[in-house]
Amino acid sequence: GQSLSFPLSFALFDQRGSSSLIQADRAHTCVTYSGNYRVKLNIKTGAPSVCSTEVLFTVSPVVDEISPSSTSSFEMLDMESVPAPYHVVQPHWFFCRRADDNTSWLPFSIEDSDKLEDAYGNADKDTVVAVDGERYDVNVKERRRYAVYWEQAPTEVRRCTWFYKGDKDTRFMPYPEDFSERLEDAYKQAVTKDEWKKKLDFPSGETVILHNPKLIMQYQPIGLQDEWVSSPSEHTRPRTVKRGVDNISVEILDGEPEKVDHLVFMVHGIGPACDLRFRSIIQCVNDFRSASLSLLASHYKRAQQEGKVGRVEFLPVNWHSALHGDATGVDEDIQRITLPSISRLRHFTNDTLLDLFFYNSPTYCQTIVDTVASEINRLHVLFKQRHPEFSGAVSVVGHSLGSLILFDMLTNQRTGSEVNTEKMSGSEHCHISIDTLEQILTRLGLQQYLATLQAENMDLESLVLCQETDLKDLGIPLGPRKKILNYVRRKCTACLAPGFQVTLQEPLICDPDDNQSPGPMPQQSQLHRAQSVTSAVDYEYFDMGIGQVSIDYPQLSFHPQTFFAFGSPIGMFLTVRGLKRIDPNYTFPTCKSFYNIYHPYDPVAYRIEPMIVSEVDLEPMLIPHHKGRKRMHLELKDSLTRMGMDLKNNVLGSLRTAWQSFARLPVAALPPVEADETTIETNIQEIQEQPEIKVGMLNGGRRIDYVLQEKPIESFNEYLFAIQSHLCYW
Repeated sequence: GQSLSFPLSFALFDQRGSSSLIQADRAHTCVTYSGNYRVKLNIKTGAPSVCSTEVLFTVSPVVDEISPSSTSSFEMLDMESVPAPYHVVQPHWFFCRRADDNTSWLPFSIEDSDKLEDAYGNADKDTVVAVDGERYDVNVKERRRYAVYWEQAPTEVRRCTWFYKGDKDTRFMPYPEDFSERLEDAYKQAVTKDEWKKKLDFPSGETVILHNPKLIMQYQPIGLQDEWVSSPSEHTRPRTVKRGVDNISVEILDGEPEKVDHLVFMVHGIGPACDLRFRSIIQCVNDFRSASLSLLASHYKRAQQEGKVGRVEFLPVNWHSALHGDATGVDEDIQRITLPSISRLRHFTNDTLLDLFFYNSPTYCQTIVDTVASEINRLHVLFKQRHPEFSGAVSVVGHSLGSLILFDMLTNQRTGSEVNTEKMSGSEHCHISIDTLEQILTRLGLQQYLATLQAENMDLESLVLCQETDLKDLGIPLGPRKKILNYVRRKCTACLAPGFQVTLQEPLICDPDDNQSPGPMPQQSQLHRAQSVTSAVDYEYFDMGIGQVSIDYPQLSFHPQTFFAFGSPIGMFLTVRGLKRIDPNYTFPTCKSFYNIYHPYDPVAYRIEPMIVSEVDLEPMLIPHHKGRKRMHLELKDSLTRMGMDLKNNVLGSLRTAWQSFARLPVAALPPVEADETTIETNIQEIQEQPEIKVGMLNGGRRIDYVLQEKPIESFNEYLFAIQSHLCYW
């Protein structure tokens, strides 16, 4: 940090106290021989304004044949005679992410970047590379990244070698590729010829000065600076320039396991935002997936290395945009009757809370369930196409209202031989399934678009897989493409999914006074019973005069293995509908497992188990922490409770017992990470199912209600964290 005057003088002392004088100017390397040692002095200086100087000493034994005859010799070597070697920079691929007027560049994983670099190196660069677990496709020639499963604007992709960061920036940003190429050419010339302090001007006005290999700065032109800046020095505030991704601070992941063991569809609740940061379902599911990959790497590292464990794929299911889109026109209708006062609050209410009322409306409830089912089926078909080797299980997750939507759909799934009866009776679904594309367009009055679709070799099955952007690219206007997509997805998706059969369901409702397990009942008796107590399954006539509420629940193209409900109001809605008790023998027709997971302070969550086992007061199962044990405040609470019970039972003789109770270590909720991973699931079952309690058949006799562990700060004021508790599951 100090200014230096040249030539520089150094005194070199050996162990015997003898000294040698070394002098060097700015552009030379000094080599001197003192006794049996060769001393090399290399001085690297930056710009005078930067005051950056490196003084490097290299002491090495002198080889006999090279050793000079005298003990004190001195020579000057020009640095051009010993140029530093040049190494080609290693590129890494980045993609752009824009959110809330903020632009950030994120690196692809090492595996994805290598795949993109291989495709770039090929002669034909017009190739598409699947990245991010095949959830995105990158067109190498276009430098664009396209979402596969959901609608999202394409994002820019760069092959990055040079990066910059300003004083106020938190991370390095990559230069455009042409800018980086000029920098690399200048850097190569400076290294090979050892010509530093080189100034590089760009047509846009930026100036880059290569002071030395470790100090490269970019200076903005004066014209691009704020003319009201008070200090002249602020006009030329430089940017730090780095070469190669290895020289910047950025986290780059190795990549996701290629094998997928389990596929999970996640359905959101009310509104377009899913958390307090107002992020979409896509962003929240991305975080959920990242947490899953992190836990797999920490708890099942050995199994992953041995190829025994793959990964879990989570895909978002968005129904809000379809409900509030142009096809329904509901937003325009609501806006016409909305008062102008407190506009922001009313907009929030119309966009979020009204979804609850829409779901209780027969018209919009049908739209919601059709959208959810068709979107899940579309994603499932698309996933199977991109992962033809997949043979794992498929599960569904619903948050808030999304869990109620899935619950109603799963209670109305059909399996058995009755589907043959529907085919013989000529049901609407089967009749629609044999319609041709021409017949559907004729029915909709859109025959003029038949030639457009046929030109793309489009049939009915491929039309189901189309998104709105696909039809838009074909030149089909907004109104016709909305009609086509709504009709095809609503009427044809269930017919295209093979393997659906229909049987009579066992009754969801049982008489609270009947202690015996009901046996098989005739269909007429079941319907009569369902009418007497309002059911969430079959909407019948009500006595309040609101008319008939009849929902035609669509069928899923697979049988879910497990249904997870997060922060779910299912219990409350069933009670409001008049359901007092769930038959212990009832199971979902096509799904054998059900878990109701909630935060203890969630104001929207309700329990399920008391509706099945009302005679026993069961505490919910505490979900283990991923690091094992309980959180400290919960351990302390349990210890104090045990100590209080001991004191109450035996005041005089329990001091020792109470102390032992307080000092007793609780059983670890999870075995250590170093433990045998094959025993983790077994140990959890042993811990949680002692003694084993049968809670109906909705979850195969296992427990249903599971509660999360609240954070210590949340326990101080549960009202303060109520809203946050409902949005914490992602």
